[in-house]
Amino acid sequence: MRSPEPDVKIAHGFPHLDTVRASITALYKRLSYDTVHSFAASVLPVDVAFSDDEDLYLGVQRVARAMVLHLRLPDARMIVSFREMRHAGSVELAAGPEYFIELNARFRTHRRDIGAALAHEVMHVYLHRLDLSFPGTRDNEILTDTAAAYLGSGWLLLDAYRESAVSTQKLGYLTPEEFGYVLAKRAQAFGEDPSPWFTSPQAYDAYVKGRAEARRDEQRPPLAAAGRLGRHRYVRDRRAVQSAKRVLPPGPADYAFEGHDPLRVSFPCPTCRQRIRVPVRGRLRARCGLCRTVLDCDT
Repeated sequence: MRSPEPDVKIAHGFPHLDTVRASITALYKRLSYDTVHSFAASVLPVDVAFSDDEDLYLGVQRVARAMVLHLRLPDARMIVSFREMRHAGSVELAAGPEYFIELNARFRTHRRDIGAALAHEVMHVYLHRLDLSFPGTRDNEILTDTAAAYLGSGWLLLDAYRESAVSTQKLGYLTPEEFGYVLAKRAQAFGEDPSPWFTSPQAYDAYVKGRAEARRDEQRPPLAAAGRLGRHRYVRDRRAVQSAKRVLPPGPADYAFEGHDPLRVSFPCPTCRQRIRVPVRGRLRARCGLCRTVLDCDT
């Protein structure tokens, strides 16, 4: 995981959004709808609370155990130590059942963020056991952050984000707003609002911005909730395809028209990003076969 050192320059916005969305799709495909929804309850703040008078090593083992239990890895034992390093943490991905995690020595005195660091490293173990990975270090780390946030422990990574005139800190590879985006997707899918758990005001602001981006996914044509401009563009593109009888590939709006008898439109599910294909025939309801979301469409 990236460095926890203060005063680093923090990127903002949504530069990794395509990989984040691909990560959510990969989770549903690898785990199934039922398994994903078995993580409907997040790790709670009380599970990772760390007082200054608690023994460091006993406390870190307790928090690591909470992560293991959350991910249902009862036969996995996390051996956690601290050392001076550039990054926030690392884990040795062996065959198990013991996994050796090293955390940046800075966490000895910044205990409130130990849960966030362990959320990322233990998720590495979970994905390793699933044999789920993306090619390349960058994309694989984005997958790990996204999985942690979507499966209920990664809200801690966003809460570790703090930015002020005095110092800054962020853990993980996602921007704060991208963490907010994934947490908003999770909130929509599970009906769980993480915002009361944030101790960082900057984390809450990033969540609000990410939630706005997530809501835009639900307002793109051919979804019935699409805005006026998006709907106008969709009708124009549909007419162009119908009159020219040519295929319109996916553009900025993500939808694509296919075939002519009957004409169909494909678009990404706003929940899991799996592409859905439906006939062009006005108002209808579609059900995503991957995440089971039922969508109101106006095709």
